[in-house]
Amino acid sequence: MFTWFKDLSTMERKGFYGAFLGHAVDVFDFMIYSFLISTLLTQWGMSKSAAGAIVTWTLVSSLVGAIGAGVLADRYGRVRVLRWTIVVFAVACFLCGLANTPEQLLAFRMLQGLGFGGESSLCMVLVTEMIRNPAHRGKYSGFTASSYSFGWGAAAVAYAITFSIFPAETAWRVCFFMGILPALVVIYLRRNLEEPEVFTKSQAERAAAGAGSGPTAWQQLARLGRRPLLGKTVLCSLLSGGMLGAYYAIATWLPTFLKTERGLSVFGTSSYLAMTIAGSLVGYVAGAYATDRWGRRQTYIAFAAGAFVMALVYMVIPVSNTSMLFLGFPLGVLMQGVFAGIGATISESYPNDIRATGYGVSYNVGRVIGSLFPLTVGWLSTGRTSLPLAIAIVAGVGYMMVMGAALLLPETKGMDLGQAGGDDSAHEPSGDADKTVLAPTVGKPA
Repeated sequence: MFTWFKDLSTMERKGFYGAFLGHAVDVFDFMIYSFLISTLLTQWGMSKSAAGAIVTWTLVSSLVGAIGAGVLADRYGRVRVLRWTIVVFAVACFLCGLANTPEQLLAFRMLQGLGFGGESSLCMVLVTEMIRNPAHRGKYSGFTASSYSFGWGAAAVAYAITFSIFPAETAWRVCFFMGILPALVVIYLRRNLEEPEVFTKSQAERAAAGAGSGPTAWQQLARLGRRPLLGKTVLCSLLSGGMLGAYYAIATWLPTFLKTERGLSVFGTSSYLAMTIAGSLVGYVAGAYATDRWGRRQTYIAFAAGAFVMALVYMVIPVSNTSMLFLGFPLGVLMQGVFAGIGATISESYPNDIRATGYGVSYNVGRVIGSLFPLTVGWLSTGRTSLPLAIAIVAGVGYMMVMGAALLLPETKGMDLGQAGGDDSAHEPSGDADKTVLAPTVGKPA
């Protein structure tokens, strides 16, 4: 089952470990807020809409950070820029623990979003470019994405332990302070990491052509706004926006749902979340293998449809708390398994010289789209409908977006990244997978 991993080179493994842990820390720092919403609602008297707005603006700022990091990474290198993104979001998470008002917390979370957007995007670009064998690209990026489960799980554990030791008015600050510690480990892991061969080759070709440092940031962004890259960017943004929006709708409000609607304690809430998080880890692994075996499109449709059904069952159908505990596992499998191929799909949609910029724009425009989902849940559940029904409705919209975008995007399974994105003047995204130029799935020798 893991033969492909044993065949990785030393540098491929270093890239995987650094990206995996960096992404996990990224997720911990972002998701810890979802566990603290119910406490801050009480501490500061915030409304649910205001709590959701903090998530929304954090994700909006992540778009700015991702675009900036992507442009810099296409010019100066993925590894170099990644070393700075983790510093930004880890320090910002620490500052969140010093906030005394919702406005201060919003400002620090937006600063965190700048680093968060760059880190999460460049991690996936790095690992998809480092893998030599395209037949394993889905698994490589999928297993890297599974770090989301570890970061989410670490946040749940930190929440449970911290609130069992400290009073609530202190515990939420400690949870934010903890985010800076593992960032030091990531910086250490990345100290000797080399740039992917695909990137260095692209840089060498640019230098040989006398292109100097390449196009400006505005020229790069303008290129994304022209056909055929515009069509790919729109579809990749809708694909990522749907899956992220559905996830944010569920994950942001799930702890509050379990505490306020189901009457669970802090320990009980953590136990239920642990079951969902365990399922999410299995989902990433299953999705990683499915995306290389079934293809990207079929995997997205199968997991999104299943997640839609499970969200309805979990949130709307009346079941006992014991049944909910076990239903959390398949919910986690389907909700997170849909993400496994996203790193490969977006990376395979752009040429080498604009991949990081394209990934940063499309994935984080998706984040901005997704950021409206938790805000919408808060708005719907404030006197318009119940919280569980609001979560199910909003998540369902996201999963419908995923299925629609997957049907329109070309199938890129097995694509050689050297041919990714095609000729800007000749290729356009299409629902016909046969129009995608595919390379043999045999990787280069070590």
